[in-house]
Amino acid sequence: MIRLGVIGFGSRISDLINYPIREVEPDLRVTGIVDPDEPGARSRLADCDKQDVVFHDTLDDLVRRGKPDALVIGTRCHLHTPYAIEAAKYDLPLFLEKPVANTMEQAAALERAFEPSKCQVVVSFPLRVAPLCVLAREYIDEGAVGSPEHILGLNYVPYGTAYFDHQYREYEITQGLFLQKATHDFDYMMYLMDSSIVRVAAMAAWGRIFGGDKPAGLRCSQCSEADTCLESPENRKRNRSSEPGGDHLCLFGEDIGTPETGMNEDSSSALIEFASGAQGVYTQVFYSRRDAATRGATISGYHGTLGFDWYTNELRRVRHHRPFSDTIRMDEGLGHFGGDLELAYDFVGLIEGKAASRTPIWAGIQSVYACLAAKESAQTRQFVNVRQVGQAGT
Repeated sequence: MIRLGVIGFGSRISDLINYPIREVEPDLRVTGIVDPDEPGARSRLADCDKQDVVFHDTLDDLVRRGKPDALVIGTRCHLHTPYAIEAAKYDLPLFLEKPVANTMEQAAALERAFEPSKCQVVVSFPLRVAPLCVLAREYIDEGAVGSPEHILGLNYVPYGTAYFDHQYREYEITQGLFLQKATHDFDYMMYLMDSSIVRVAAMAAWGRIFGGDKPAGLRCSQCSEADTCLESPENRKRNRSSEPGGDHLCLFGEDIGTPETGMNEDSSSALIEFASGAQGVYTQVFYSRRDAATRGATISGYHGTLGFDWYTNELRRVRHHRPFSDTIRMDEGLGHFGGDLELAYDFVGLIEGKAASRTPIWAGIQSVYACLAAKESAQTRQFVNVRQVGQAGT
């Protein structure tokens, strides 16, 4: 039996443990939890865990008294780094939610903490290990495009309102959507190009769609405009413009923030330079709905072009110098396009000593460095060099 210690037993982590990880290893138990919301955490436990789980006040107490075989960190984003730094001391296999840090100070401290550590980490980067992305990388390695010279990454998010009407609107915790969202995409783009991002020029739009002067804390159930507002639960359901949901916070409230005080962006984009000399472009949009959903990449070289979209579950290969093009389809209905299940296999394999992580801590930190550079560039309107892993002491 695998004994799992969890720090922050929220909805994302509980779903990951209760479904894909248990699908890989049914004989797993959550035996220790650190979470200030004990009633909420208990409500998410699987039946097999409810009798024996012990709640602890600190990670140190969980490790010393609970003696877990591995750790999982699924706290709010600003706490990922401090708990990961502490976890690095114990050399236990660790599953760490993204972003692994949300400031330069956190990222550099995290890198310093893991340099001497034997702790092996699976960072929650399901897109890098999603089957379509892995297949694209296999094609690239086989020479399908020749030398990869350009990549286009697109993320038209059909559920982007979650970053404005749920807890993700709290900018002090999220630090913007490059860190919240693009951390996935920058990582898989670097994986596909087999090269680190070294320079970015970015721009963003704040407050043009969401945010405004509605009272702080206003909910749809309290609003006189719910009948006409396109974001009310009734109109979202009628227009099929969002996943079904109940009462929620106003997307046009003053508590979302302002461009001056900090707020999540409506959309953001980046020009990217890789260490190899290749170039890239990335765009993420958070007011898209329905069939506008797109997430994937197009990779080009002299010999060919590869493109895939996780929403259509297709990969297309074009040979530039032969009269052939291929389209490959993938099975549907898998969490994070199949990536969550792959992460589960990696984590269980790491615990059992049978596999190495494909999403190590260094990938998580490098992605944060790229995201922080993009955030700085959007704010300063200048090109920004990306700090590289190995420069934490500078």
